[in-house]
Amino acid sequence: MGVEIKGSRVTDEEFADMRHFVREYLVASVESEDDGGRMRWYPWHSAEYRFNHILNVVDIAERIAAKEGADTDVVRVAALFHDVSKLEADQDVHAEEGARVARQYLETHGEYPESFVSEVCSCVEAHSYQGPLSDLSLETRCLIEADLLDKVGANGTALMILRMGYEARTHMDAAEMVQRVLERGREHASRVESDAAESIAHERIKRVKWFREWLEDEVAEMSLDTDIYGER
Repeated sequence: MGVEIKGSRVTDEEFADMRHFVREYLVASVESEDDGGRMRWYPWHSAEYRFNHILNVVDIAERIAAKEGADTDVVRVAALFHDVSKLEADQDVHAEEGARVARQYLETHGEYPESFVSEVCSCVEAHSYQGPLSDLSLETRCLIEADLLDKVGANGTALMILRMGYEARTHMDAAEMVQRVLERGREHASRVESDAAESIAHERIKRVKWFREWLEDEVAEMSLDTDIYGER
């Protein structure tokens, strides 16, 4: 009759199935590599890290979408698929590949309206956009803001400290590494536009500053130089 028989509402069961698919897709992407996985234990290049990052982005994106009045179904599904091809495709095309995988899944696992599928895929494809977020749809903006904010704050600090081990650095370099998180947080905060994202960014940056100050208090000869950081 030409009437869409299913709205865009995604049930918890359907979303759980999507989560399982995305996780298995990431695991398969790593296992299929000829060298057994590029730097597999390095957080950024493991299926476990990538899936955890995706779930973090889903959570942040849903929070932003709810406060900003975006379509939360579109946002959370797009967030779930945004990095599904990250481990198998080159960085400059992983967004397009992710949109392709999302479309294939949504078109073969249910009866989602084409309008819903197109909106999800559009968000996924545009999530690496480097221009002003005001150029994009509200749903895409929510996804990008969440993606930017995941590595800001305590989570970003923990990942940077893990990177120290990979690079054979000592704990005396911790202040420098934490400062990188702080600088990246400020850079990312300058890109977000929604009030919800700005609030999250502010809180997370504050946590990084606290951690940096605690390092100064507890580790000898780790005081930060005013000339370098410009905050004293």
